[in-house]
Amino acid sequence: MNETKRFKHTAISVNMLWIFFFVLVPNLMVVAISLVERDPVSFFRWVPTLSNYRSLFDPITVKVFVNSVEYSTVTTILTLAVGYPFAWFLTRVSAHRRSLLLMMVMVPFWTSSLIRTYALVILMKANGVINSMLIALGMVEGPVSILYTDVAVYVGLVYSLLPFMILPLYAVLEKLDHGLIEAAHDLGANNFQTFMGVVLPLSIPGVMAGCIMVFLPSMGLFYIPDLLGGAKSMLVGNFIKNQFLTAGNWPFGSAASVFLIVAMIFMISIYLLIMKRFNRSVIL
Repeated sequence: MNETKRFKHTAISVNMLWIFFFVLVPNLMVVAISLVERDPVSFFRWVPTLSNYRSLFDPITVKVFVNSVEYSTVTTILTLAVGYPFAWFLTRVSAHRRSLLLMMVMVPFWTSSLIRTYALVILMKANGVINSMLIALGMVEGPVSILYTDVAVYVGLVYSLLPFMILPLYAVLEKLDHGLIEAAHDLGANNFQTFMGVVLPLSIPGVMAGCIMVFLPSMGLFYIPDLLGGAKSMLVGNFIKNQFLTAGNWPFGSAASVFLIVAMIFMISIYLLIMKRFNRSVIL
């Protein structure tokens, strides 16, 4: 075995061991704990039961999942509405400006999203930057309630997840054949008709990849509703965190985690099937 093959096998083995011990084993433990009973002292005991999954259909739990889907759907629509024009703009500017703008998109990843969320708290609190500017400009007489509202939660989710929408959209739009756009104009189509008939259909893989990359994480970002919504906005992520850290009901929290994982696998499978049906490349 030469040096190249030895390095290749070593690198693959290390990655496989990492995935096995830090991805597969923890997820199998979550599945196993979701199938046993709760214990007030040791959090769970090895007595098989399906009661944790039956509890997922309680009205309160169902309401949490419905709220999570609502928050995630609105967040996905808002990020798409902001991210699509920006991604299109990136493809129309010079290479120098494009690099600068892409750098601005990537810079937030250099810091923790938790720290960035705390920065939003400083901006939106009663005596924060936004209220101070509104009062100084005479637009309001007193502080406006922004923090601990649904608006603050949506701002935090969109701000944190916007790059996940922009980057796959840019990857698709950057490869778009602009000759097709010119051909549509030559045939008499206006800008709206060209967008609906040419640009949008060809950018569907990027739209779907961006929607999945925003929708799924937004259901689990528990710290954003906690810090910006004052824990009044309960998402699945908050619900699971509370079961593990507050209620001490590890089996029920594990069952909710398994349900969320299955939902993610289901959505990704639909995306892959649609991409296969239309014979498009997968962007994730």
